[in-house]
Amino acid sequence: MKNPRRSKNAVYNLARVLLVDDDVASRLTLQTVLEAGGYRVDSAASAAEAYGKLDAQEYELVLSDLQMESPEAGLRVIQHARMMDYKPATAIVTTYQNAKTTEGKVKMLIKPEDVPNLLSQVANLIGLRATKRIEREMLAAAHH
Repeated sequence: MKNPRRSKNAVYNLARVLLVDDDVASRLTLQTVLEAGGYRVDSAASAAEAYGKLDAQEYELVLSDLQMESPEAGLRVIQHARMMDYKPATAIVTTYQNAKTTEGKVKMLIKPEDVPNLLSQVANLIGLRATKRIEREMLAAAHH
């Protein structure tokens, strides 16, 4: 007997996350953690690859490493994501506890040392995005 919870349609109901990190071990570890947490994860190894995926697919959350092919590559990925019409939640993931960005508005997550906390932060970011999206839709409807 088929498990009804594993239907093909159910896969599309999972929140989709784009994970951008040039370090293979970090990317695979974080992807495994996020998938175990119930997210659909696409990954990119560079800012250029991330741009293509952002343009081709809608994401609820974009997580990018800060330093990849250049020191500012991660911030450029976040800036590109924020320009998308579908407005994904965004955050930088880093291994550095004291990491500071040039923009105070970028959320920082620490790579999986504390997996439950990381998954909680990811869920909160996706929840905030959903709330903002509903608010935007309600404002748009009120102005029509």
